[in-house]
Order: sequence, then structure tokens, then C-alpha cells
Amino acid sequence: MEKDITIIGAGLGGLTLASVLHRHGIDATIYELEATATARHQGSVLDMHEESGQLALRKAGLFEAFREIVIPSGDDMRILDKTGTVRWEDSGNDTRPEVDRGALRDILLQSLPAHTIHWGSKVTNVVKLEGGRHEVTLASGETFTTALLIGADGAWSKVRPLLSDAQPIYLGISFVEAHLLDADVHHPESAALVGHGSMFALSDEKGLITHRDGEGRINVYIALKTPELWAASNGIDFRDTEAAKHWLLNHFTGWNDQLRALITESDANFIPRSIYTLPVGHRWERTPGVTLLGDAAHLMSPFAGEGANLAMLDGAELAETILAHPDDIETALALYEEASFPRSEAAAAASASNLAISFHSDAPQGMLDLMARYAH
Repeated sequence: MEKDITIIGAGLGGLTLASVLHRHGIDATIYELEATATARHQGSVLDMHEESGQLALRKAGLFEAFREIVIPSGDDMRILDKTGTVRWEDSGNDTRPEVDRGALRDILLQSLPAHTIHWGSKVTNVVKLEGGRHEVTLASGETFTTALLIGADGAWSKVRPLLSDAQPIYLGISFVEAHLLDADVHHPESAALVGHGSMFALSDEKGLITHRDGEGRINVYIALKTPELWAASNGIDFRDTEAAKHWLLNHFTGWNDQLRALITESDANFIPRSIYTLPVGHRWERTPGVTLLGDAAHLMSPFAGEGANLAMLDGAELAETILAHPDDIETALALYEEASFPRSEAAAAASASNLAISFHSDAPQGMLDLMARYAH
């Protein structure tokens, strides 16, 4: 079976691509590993940038729907040190409003016909054929060929090896995710400490980073400098919540008790997440019939808030180049890549720099200096 446009991955970037194409009468087919749209929680909040994520939503005709899910005061921000002293605070101006990732994904899903996405479809192999075509094999044994293949399948992309030998690089920082549910009711002191939006408590080359979501939950990211396989090598079982709390608290000896309470009061299992990146400036030679977007193309740390925004802009702009050159896909892909490479390189460089200053020995001073520069 031959398909015209195949997208691997139903993340925000792949969905934006399909949505913009569908809006203009072109259907794509998406293959997604997850069994259903609700198979897992989609993660914390995202700040949508005017020049990227919001622009992509405008191109998809979904900007008004997006505005309806904006979290009030979600773009407020605080920077603290380990004593719990607020060193910098800002009330957002709504240029980068926050939304729940899951709610944003739902808007994109609702813009597409149900038959667009093949759920529970794990790609196991991709083979280059003649004329820019590719054969895709799924774990079910199904195979198909496609005239245009787009890898929107994240950090460990199955499509990327067709274009690049690059592999994700561990950044030396790992997060442990925790959650305080219905925080204003059940954790009022923590709720008052972190405020309405984001909070960064940084010292001693580690941090406690929080985001409020639209469901009254405080999402906590406990950030530590660790070896790549630290959890396994230390014998840490994060399913043993009390043992994990004890282990984590040992890393925050001397920190303010209210900050430490973000660990002790966690209402859910801890989830370890190692932070990876692709090389800054990752790019590839034009290869017929295939391209990448989002994390598959330019995986970076979350310290510039650009990952999801760039993925969505990638999707929208790729759709527009395809629409502008329907009879010359190679020109469309070349134009898309020419625009996306320098943009993603700049964002990845900023992300790498922000991560370094956040976990420098003088933290949070580097971030305070950065905010001062932004203010001017």
C-alpha cells in the first residue's frame, strides 16, 4: 500500500503539521506508538511563544481555541535561593501564556479526522527505496511504502538514522518529577511559596523547579547533577516512595524546610527523567523523500522553553512549504530545512547556556543576571 504523506509520531509537532495540511485539503497519515490519546498523562505546562507556538496555532486556525485554555497568571515567575528567599519575581504580560500540554494536544487532535491517526503503531524499521520512497515496518508486521516520510517521533527517532548519525547526548542533569495535588487546599504553604506560575529554587548546583497546571496541581522537578545511569547504579527504586523521599532529601540538606516540603509532600510516585540533547546545530544533507521535525531534529534541554514551540512551528512551516510546492516536494523540504536549521541552532545554544548557568556553583546569580538583561 502506497501512502502520500506519512508522519511518525502524534506529538505536538506532527499534529500541527497534519492539522495545517488538513485545513487546506491535504490528508496525511500519522502512526503513533501510544495505544490511545489518553494512554498517559501528557506532562506539565508549556509557555506558548508569540513567534513560534502561537504563530503555528494561527496557521492551523486554532488560535482562539488555544486562548480558551490559557492558565490565568500561569506566566508568573519567581526565582529563589535555597533559603527560600525570593530573589526575583515577575508577573507575566501574557506574551508567553501557559497552557496544559494535554489540553493543547486535545485541540490539535480535535482538528483532525479520527482516521488520521493509527494508534498503537510502533515503527520497528524504515528502509530507503528508489525515487525518494520509503518502506515502513510496524511491530504488528504490517508494512507500507510512502512517497514522503516525516519523522516527528522524538528524541529516539526511528527516522533520524536515514538522515543523520547523531544520537542524543546526556547533559549530566536528571530530573525527578513529583506532584502536589489540589495544592491550594491540601498544600497551602507550598502553594503560597511557589506562586501562580513557575518557580526556580537554585543553589548548590541543583534545583527545585515547579509549575502550576490548570488542574490545581503543582508539578515539581527535582534537578540533580548525576551520572547517566545514576538511578540503577545507586539501586534507587522510585516506586518505593518513602525510600525515594529519604534519598532525595539527603541531597537538599541545609535547604529551607518549605522547599524541602516540595519533596516530602509529594502525592504521587516519583518519576526519574534524564535530560538529553542533540548536538547544537544538528543538521543533515537534503535526502529525497524524508525530513525531521521537533525533538527528532533538534532535541534540547527545557531551559529555553523552546522545544514544543519549535516543534509546532516546524510542523506549520513544513505544511506551508508542501502546500506552496505540491508538485515539487524536494523544493518544499529544502526550503523548510533551510529555515529551520538556523532557528533551531539558536534556540539550542540558548537552552544549553541557560542550563549551564542554572546549575553553576553561584546559582541563582546567573539566572538573576539573565533576567536583568531581559529587563533592559
